Amino acid sequence: MLTGHALACLTIFIWGTTFISTKVLLKAFSPVEILFLRFVIGFIALSLAYPYRLPWQGKKQELHFAAAGLCGITLYFLLENIALTYTLASNVGTILSVAPFFTAMFAHLFLDGEKLRLQFFLGFALAMTGIFLISFNGRAMAGLNPLGDLLALLAAVVWAAYSILTKKIAGFRYNTIQTTRRIFLYGLLFMLPALGVFGFIPDLGQMLKPVNWSNLLFLGLGASALCFVTWNVAVTVLGAVKTSVYIYLVPVITAVTASLVLQEQLTGLAVVGMAFTLTGLFFSERKFCFPVRERVESE
Repeated sequence: MLTGHALACLTIFIWGTTFISTKVLLKAFSPVEILFLRFVIGFIALSLAYPYRLPWQGKKQELHFAAAGLCGITLYFLLENIALTYTLASNVGTILSVAPFFTAMFAHLFLDGEKLRLQFFLGFALAMTGIFLISFNGRAMAGLNPLGDLLALLAAVVWAAYSILTKKIAGFRYNTIQTTRRIFLYGLLFMLPALGVFGFIPDLGQMLKPVNWSNLLFLGLGASALCFVTWNVAVTVLGAVKTSVYIYLVPVITAVTASLVLQEQLTGLAVVGMAFTLTGLFFSERKFCFPVRERVESE
């Protein structure tokens, strides 16, 4: 149990700073370029770390891997990266912290979670109020488009789906690095159409700049290869809902690093919105999330 909590903390600490790296890279690359490059780096790193190939596991299990790749890699990060082009990094970090709500709902539907209680819905209402205040703050500053906040919220939904899928995949009892690499592979395959739509022409000169290649390596090796393995282990040990609780720390980490690195100003309205969001999350979690009983359905 202690290992699961430690790995979840490490993962969230690193992920809380990825918004900053992505925001820096968006000055030189498109969202889809950043996404594809980081996961290519991550896939290569996992292949070197554990070169043993996971054989074909049958259509049903492969569909789980494919769905996890689509939700947790392609859709989530594409939505997140595009959101960062419209709104503040601190906004995205805070809005994504509602993912545990959606994880709890999906766990209730697909993992035989405990019946939803009134406290859950009250907490959800508080969090949504906070998100509205954060979004309003974004519109008030520099003409930022609230579309970014909506995309971040959609990213939280698909991440919740990914958390449930990885809990089911954990029941297959395969090596975590092998399963993570398989998920990365499907995620990269699903990205290919996006490369054609959005264009994939990364500037080699920009890639060779220290500020860019260092951030790409951080995203590929740390935030992707390492953190997806540690997160999947944490989900296996703690369960999808308990692990998702650590997402609550993301807004704090992101807001502090965005203020230090990007000089993003936190207005009073934004702080109030963050407080509403986190209060709602903790309020709901205290009565609902921890007692949830998760069961991996037999395959």
